[in-house]
Amino acid sequence: MSARTRHGLYPEIDPFDRGMLDVGDGHEIYYEQSGNPRGQPVVVVHGGPGGGSNPTMRRFHDPAQYRIILFDQRGCGRSHPHASLEDNTTWHLVEDMERLRRHLSVARWQLFGGSWGSTLSLAYAQTYPQYVSALLLRGIFLLREKELRWFYQDGCSWIFPEAFQLFADVIPKAEQHDMIAAYHRRLTGGDQAAQLEAARAWSMWEGTTLSLLQDPERVRLFGVDSYARAFARIECHYFINRGFLESDGQLLVNAGVMSDIPGAIVHGRYDVITPMRNAIDLHAAWPKAELHVVPDAGHAVTERGIVHELITATRAFADCA
Repeated sequence: MSARTRHGLYPEIDPFDRGMLDVGDGHEIYYEQSGNPRGQPVVVVHGGPGGGSNPTMRRFHDPAQYRIILFDQRGCGRSHPHASLEDNTTWHLVEDMERLRRHLSVARWQLFGGSWGSTLSLAYAQTYPQYVSALLLRGIFLLREKELRWFYQDGCSWIFPEAFQLFADVIPKAEQHDMIAAYHRRLTGGDQAAQLEAARAWSMWEGTTLSLLQDPERVRLFGVDSYARAFARIECHYFINRGFLESDGQLLVNAGVMSDIPGAIVHGRYDVITPMRNAIDLHAAWPKAELHVVPDAGHAVTERGIVHELITATRAFADCA
């Protein structure tokens, strides 16, 4: 068993393989592999949509036991074209994951995703359950209308009113009844200055509310122009289109497809981006999963209690082939 750092994460490791995969429609996605080439395959599904992967995401799985696969979804991270919304939907991403699995000759893999990563993992598992060995999900996001209204309209704004005011100040009063639509107009419009202003505000609203205790450095990074532009444009594109799902609550309605897939749900009690109710609803629809509630955490994957539960889960499911 590999040693872990005092923060609970496994030590930093370098990838043994990197590449770009042409997935069609003018898109190429970045992927990398690290850990044990003969280990249990796991694909790490990043959040956003539009967030991109980062080296910390390799550190939740024991590199002696796991073959750890990261990839950047369409339009973000090291994939290109950068910040592109063309042919960029949930179902394009599901097929990109399946193309990546075949490209890497993986028979079955564990899906490890948080926030939007949990959404996309559920969509993939419900489309290709035969290729999923386990699902380890954190900060459950089901992309229902009430979840979007909670975070972007009226709900979280009561907990973080100062931060929400900065988010709202970008939008004229006459348009504030539908913040997602108002932001979408600016993030997809031709005024580059207005687009960048909106991207910064959108991204920093999420960065400010991510953890139980605010991290000023994280908020700053969310406002970096290159990150904010892809993150905000792609998120807003997905959210105005309700995740390209056929119906509200589709991922719960179709959860029966996953009835034989084992897994774990990890959720912070004080998660204000994707509230605790989401995890409860998913567990009711997918009772085979283990539910782990972290009593002193919000939404961030790096919060100590979240890290502990995720590491515990990856160790428990290391032999689930």
